[in-house]
Amino acid sequence: MENVAEINSEASVSAQLIEKVQQRTARIGVVGLGYVGLPFLVEKAKVGFQVVGIDRNERRAEMVARGKNYIGDVRDEDLRKIVEQGLVTTTTDFKAVADLDVIVICVPTPLDRNLSPDLSYVRSVTGEIARHLRPGQLISLESTTYPGTTEEVMKPILEAGGLKAGQDFFLAHSPERVDPGNARYTTKNTNKVVGGNDPTSLKVALAFYQQTIEHVVAVSSARAAEMVKVYENTFRAVNIALANELTLLCDRMGINVWEVLDAAFTKPFGIMPFYPGPGVGGHCIPLDPHYLEWKAREYNFQTHFIALAGETNRKMPEFVVDKATRVLNGARKSLNGSKVLLLGMAYKSDLDDYRESPALNVYRLLKEAGAEVSFHDSWTPEVNEHGVQAKGIDLTDQVLQDADLVIITTKHSNVDYANVVEQAQAVLDTRYATRGISSEKVTLL
Repeated sequence: MENVAEINSEASVSAQLIEKVQQRTARIGVVGLGYVGLPFLVEKAKVGFQVVGIDRNERRAEMVARGKNYIGDVRDEDLRKIVEQGLVTTTTDFKAVADLDVIVICVPTPLDRNLSPDLSYVRSVTGEIARHLRPGQLISLESTTYPGTTEEVMKPILEAGGLKAGQDFFLAHSPERVDPGNARYTTKNTNKVVGGNDPTSLKVALAFYQQTIEHVVAVSSARAAEMVKVYENTFRAVNIALANELTLLCDRMGINVWEVLDAAFTKPFGIMPFYPGPGVGGHCIPLDPHYLEWKAREYNFQTHFIALAGETNRKMPEFVVDKATRVLNGARKSLNGSKVLLLGMAYKSDLDDYRESPALNVYRLLKEAGAEVSFHDSWTPEVNEHGVQAKGIDLTDQVLQDADLVIITTKHSNVDYANVVEQAQAVLDTRYATRGISSEKVTLL
C-alpha cells in the first residue's frame, strides 16, 4: 500500500505542476540573465508567465527591472513592454526560489587553464536553490556541460535536504541553442531538446517548454540531452578545424583556399559549408568539445578528432601572426615596431560579443612580437579578457594610411572594405571580407 501511495503522491505533485504550467499560472525563475537567460525570460513573459530573473550581477538585475536591454537578440520594446505589464521582476537573492514553480539555470560553464570543466557556477547556484527547494518544483539546467552533470552533480546537491528527484521535485536538462545575432532562428522557433532525470521529470519539463517553444524534442535522459549539445558544437569545431587545416596546406602549396572552398560548396549533395578564419570564438565552439573530451577519459576513451580539432583551431592566431610577418617582410618591414590595425574584436559578424574571440589572441601575440597594435570595432569598442585590455579607435582614412598593416579579424557589415583597401598600405584578410575587391594590397588567409 505504501508503494501505491507514493505513486499517487508523485502523480499528484507532477499533475499539479503541469496544470499550473499549462494554465500559465506557474511562477518561473531564470537564473543568469546573459545571452541565454534574458531571451528565455522575455519569451516566457511574453506569453503571460510571471518571471523572476535572478542574477548576482546587481547591474544586470537592475537594468532588466527597469526594462533596459543589453542583449542584441532581445528587442528593446519586448523587454520594456513585459516590465511595464508587471510580468518581470529581478533579484540577486535566492530566497525568491521558494516562491517559484520552475527554475531554469543559465549560468556560464567555462574551462580552466588545463581545459577541464569548471562547474563552480552550476554547483554554487544548485546549492543556493537546494537551500530553498520545496516539493512541486521543476529545476532545468540549460548551461552546456558534459554528459552526467545533471544526474551526477546537481541531483545529489538537490536531494541532500531529503527531497527526491522525480517524486518531490523534478529535474531536467534542456541545452540552450542560442545563436547570437541570428535573426532567423530565435529562442521561440529553434527546436528544443529536453531530457529528464526520470520519466516524470521529462513529462513535466516537456509540458513547460512546449508553452513557448514551437517544436520540443524529447530524449530518453538528461545525459542524452547533454550529449546532444556537446556533439552539436563538436561537429562544428571539427569541420572548422578541417577548413583551417586545409588553409594551412593551401598556404604552403600556393593555392587560394577560398577559391577551393567556393568551388567545393557548389556541389548540391554530400558537403556542408564551413570556412577558415583566425581561430574560433564565442561561448560554445572553443569550449564545449573539451567537456566531452574530459568526460571520455573517465571511460578510458580518447577522443582523437576532438583533441586534434582543438589543437588545429588554437594554432590559427599564431598562423595569422606568421602570415602578417611575411606580408610585412615583403614590404621590407619588421613586425617589431610596425603599426598594425585589427579590424574587429568580436568573435562573430555584427555582434557585440568578444568572448573567446581569436582576435584577442592575435592582438596579444602581435604585442608580444613588438608590434604597435590598435583595433577598431564599433560593436565592441572596448575589450577586457584573457590579459587583453584595450580601447578601440575610430576608423578614419588617416588611421588606415598610417598603419603598416591592416588585419581583418571580424567581418562586420558596417565597414567599407573597398575604402579600407584603397587607403591601407597592406591588408591581411582572414575572413574574406574583401571578396570581389581586386588589389595587390590584399593578402588572403
